[in-house]
Amino acid sequence: MKRIALAVICGALATSAVAAPKPCEELKAEIEAKIQANNVSSYTLEIVSNDDVHDQNMVVGTCDGGSKRIIYQKNDR
Repeated sequence: MKRIALAVICGALATSAVAAPKPCEELKAEIEAKIQANNVSSYTLEIVSNDDVHDQNMVVGTCDGGSKRIIYQKNDR
């Protein structure tokens, strides 16, 4: 399920990659809405600096002109 949700999110973000840079909070809210639309109930979205990204597979968005990343983690119950 995590892979499906991540694939949907990445696909949606790829279509908006040409758009103007967005503020992190705005982009995080858009990603969160898409995740919730896929009925993912337990997850974490976090805004971090580029240096704090340890696993590129968790990155679902880039914001603030490329200086920060939004990472996604599904929380298992």
